[in-house]
Amino acid sequence: MLIFMLAALIAGFLLSNQSPINADLSRIVKSPFIAGTISFMVGTVFLAGLSLGMSRRLFPTVQFIQGQPLWIWLGGLLGVIYLTSNILLFPKIGAIQTTILPILGQITMGSVIDLFGWFGAEKVAMTLWRLIGMLVLVIGVLVAVALPSIHNRDVRAFDKAVVSRDRRPFLLGWQIWGVVVGVLAAMQQAINGHLGTLLHSTGEAAFLSFLVGTVLIAVVALGINKRVPTRHELRQTRPWNWLGGFLGGTFLFVTVVAVPQIGTGLTIMMGLIGQIIGSILIQQFGWWQSIKQQMVPAQVLGIVLMIVGVGLIKMV
Repeated sequence: MLIFMLAALIAGFLLSNQSPINADLSRIVKSPFIAGTISFMVGTVFLAGLSLGMSRRLFPTVQFIQGQPLWIWLGGLLGVIYLTSNILLFPKIGAIQTTILPILGQITMGSVIDLFGWFGAEKVAMTLWRLIGMLVLVIGVLVAVALPSIHNRDVRAFDKAVVSRDRRPFLLGWQIWGVVVGVLAAMQQAINGHLGTLLHSTGEAAFLSFLVGTVLIAVVALGINKRVPTRHELRQTRPWNWLGGFLGGTFLFVTVVAVPQIGTGLTIMMGLIGQIIGSILIQQFGWWQSIKQQMVPAQVLGIVLMIVGVGLIKMV
C-alpha cells in the first residue's frame, strides 16, 4: 500500500510542474486553450505508446463498449471541464479561492466515493480517526496554500479587485462552481481507476481518457480562438514547453493504477500533498521561468499537518 501512496505523491509532484510549463506555453501561443490542446495531444501520444507497450492494444472491443454504462467514458470530459474551469475561475474569484475551493471539493468527494463505494470503488468506513485526519489535512491545505497568499499584498490586492467586480449572487455561483470542479476531478479519478480495472489495462484506460480530453479541448480551443498555433509561435517554444502533456499523462496513469489499490480519497490526498510540495519548490527556485517566492514557515507547517492528517486517516 505504501508504494502506491508514494507513487501518487510523486505523480502529484510531477503534475505541479505542468502548470508553469503550460503557462509559459500559453504566453507563446497566446491562448491557454491552445496550450491545453498541445499538452493533451502530447499526453495522448505518450499514453498511446505506453498502452501499446503494456497491452498491445489501444481500443477495447465493440462488445466491451456496448456492455458498459455511459458514465465509464466520462473521465476525459471531466478532465477538460476541470482544465477550462480553472482558467475561467481565476479572473472571477481570484487566485486563493481558485486554488482552495477545488481542493476542498476533491477531498470531500473522494471520501464520499470511498464511503459509499461509488464508481466501482471498494467501500471504506468513515471512522473517527479518518474524519479527524481529513480535518487536519484540510487545515494543513489552508495553512500551506491560503495563509501565505493572504499575507502576500499583491495576491490580496488582485483577489480583492477581482471579487469586487461581480455582484454577490454571481460571485457565489462561481464559488460554488469552484467546489463542483473539485468534485468532478475526484469523480474523474474514480472513473478512470475503475475503467482500468475493467479493461485489465491501466495504460489503455489512461490513453482513452486522454484521447477523449484531447478531442474535446481541441473543439473548445477552435471555438474560442478560431485558429491553430502558427509556425512562428511553435518555433519559439523550447523543448521543455512540450513536457506538460507528458507530466499530465504520467499523473493520470498513476491515478488509474493507485485508485483500485488505495481508494479514491487517499489517492487524491497524496496527489494533493505532492502538488503542494512541488508548487512550493517551483516558487522557491523559480523553475520553468516562474517568479521566485521564498518558502515561508506556514508552508512547512501546512505540509507537516497534511502528512499527519494522512497518517491519522490510515489508522483504520
